[in-house]
Amino acid sequence: MQYEFSESFARSVDEMDVLRNFREKFHFPVHEGKPVKYFCGNSLGLQPKETEQALLQELNDWKLHGVEGHFRAGHPWYSYHEFLKENMAAVVGALPSETTLMNSLTTNLHLMLVSFYRPTKQRYKIIYDWSPFPSDRYALQSQAAFHGFDPDDALIELKPDANGYVSTRSVIETIEANKNSLALVMIGGVNYYTGQLYDLKSITEAAHKTGALAGFDLAHAAGNVLLKLHDWNVDFAVWCSYKYLNAGPGSVGGIFVHEKHHSENLPRFAGWWGNDPATRFTMPERFIPVKSADAWQLSNAPVFSMAPLMVSLNIFSEAGMEKLSAKSKLLTGYLEFLISEINKEQDAITVLTPSDENERGCQLSLVMKKNGKKVFQILAEKRIVADWREPDVIRVAPVPLYNSFDDVYHLGSNLKQAIENLTA
Repeated sequence: MQYEFSESFARSVDEMDVLRNFREKFHFPVHEGKPVKYFCGNSLGLQPKETEQALLQELNDWKLHGVEGHFRAGHPWYSYHEFLKENMAAVVGALPSETTLMNSLTTNLHLMLVSFYRPTKQRYKIIYDWSPFPSDRYALQSQAAFHGFDPDDALIELKPDANGYVSTRSVIETIEANKNSLALVMIGGVNYYTGQLYDLKSITEAAHKTGALAGFDLAHAAGNVLLKLHDWNVDFAVWCSYKYLNAGPGSVGGIFVHEKHHSENLPRFAGWWGNDPATRFTMPERFIPVKSADAWQLSNAPVFSMAPLMVSLNIFSEAGMEKLSAKSKLLTGYLEFLISEINKEQDAITVLTPSDENERGCQLSLVMKKNGKKVFQILAEKRIVADWREPDVIRVAPVPLYNSFDDVYHLGSNLKQAIENLTA
């Protein structure tokens, strides 16, 4: 597409967008009586308009049925997690039996590590993301220490290349260099800070070639980029649902466990909801895992957390990840174009995120060379919601479900004006 730095161009593209009406399904925050331009879906997604009614339905079913709501509610609570499986699996490229919704992300990561980090004296090392979200680092450090290893020795942090992020080649070289001691590769699908999308297929293949396992934190990937976890033979993955999946703050997390592991006698921390449903209510003395990802469940479904996610996943199902990905590439490409135009007049911004559209999702991380915090504050005053990361990065995410080309144009226009005013 031949981009133009003009409002008329942006609006003309919006008119051709087959997904343009999906933004009407979401509430936009209002500042000073006017809706904001929202670019923070990488931190917290917007609320779908049907969420309130979905929650009210569950509250009403509780009021009407009490405990019998487990079987008499509009969506019976006993099997509630099953209502989300098909749409969730479609978002991450999995079989429905390979996914389930439960707990929170870091809790789920620990549960996966119990099963998939099985170190020996020879193989105990974990390769993990460069500058990961701190919770991942803490989880991996504590797991290594729990098994009696020095985290400083057991954990290998990837290092950025000269371009500021970690190339797939560099990841694979690190795997190969540690092939005799490597137990696990566990990195983010999309790096939360840089916005880089890793080549999960190639990384999984490289890990398996050495005899190691491969798992991923998809907090910034699920609902953002096309994933094919089953086809890529990924061992496990975890994600949250409050970012691109729009399920609300602190909402339920998700897991993927490849079907090849469902019949294995893996170590796990078990709970009653992971037991085979055929015997769950006979209260057997020994745990009998159901042969699916559900075996990792500990407790019954958090219905009030899952109801918003069900609404959002229905929207994803209607839109389709293929179409959302195609729009995302155009939308993010337009933002990148606007920044390049700004830099022609003011060399003010470095884009930390890869320029290759296949190596990123919708997030661009903008390194401000001067006055970064002031620029961010000016954008906020213009009702543009983005995300600030110390010391000098503004993260912006034009989400294809609810952002438009007109939104992106206004971001670029106000960014340009803020930089010009601060350097005048």
